[in-house]
Amino acid sequence: MARVSPEHLAARRQQILDGAARCFARDGFHGTSMQDVLRETGLSAGAVYRYFPSKDAIIGALAANVLATIGRSFERLVESAHPPPPDELLAHGLRKVGEELGFPPSMVIQVWAETLRNPELRAVFQDGFEHLLTLWARIVVTYQREGRMRADVAPEAVARALAASVQGFLLQRGLFGGIEASVFTEGIRGLMSFDHGADGRPAEDAGEHDRAG
Repeated sequence: MARVSPEHLAARRQQILDGAARCFARDGFHGTSMQDVLRETGLSAGAVYRYFPSKDAIIGALAANVLATIGRSFERLVESAHPPPPDELLAHGLRKVGEELGFPPSMVIQVWAETLRNPELRAVFQDGFEHLLTLWARIVVTYQREGRMRADVAPEAVARALAASVQGFLLQRGLFGGIEASVFTEGIRGLMSFDHGADGRPAEDAGEHDRAG
């Protein structure tokens, strides 16, 4: 019996993932069955189930692929001596999400909802999310070392705020559609330009100082 090469196995696995992504894009996550995936890929049940025992396993693999690709792209930025500012950093992340997602933005919400009932899928997202937070925190440390960001703010806190911004944008686009990434990055750029005033203190700090005086 001829031995199947690793390249062939990887290509067949990707064929299944690509076919499933087309099904999800066309019919939605809950509207897609394993039979739909079989028809879309033209493969037998045995061929598909050899790689993925269930639809949940397929969506988990798709999510892992997206998160891994995005993570690798940020790993390169972490090694940069002068990483891009936050607005460009987030724009980079959104571009990678757009390139890697094989289904409409609304599917992001459905997949997130699935993590509430599927511990294995939640673990996939948790691992990918924590990895991204670690990478972004390292970039923030570089900002602080260069004097481009306040040094008295925890890098992990900034990383979570950046992540929340991206998640919020994806949620808006999934719910309402028609929102370009450029609108989001322009808004982030505007927030970055906020001026605390001549003394550089936040408004609430200035107010307390005035009352004390």
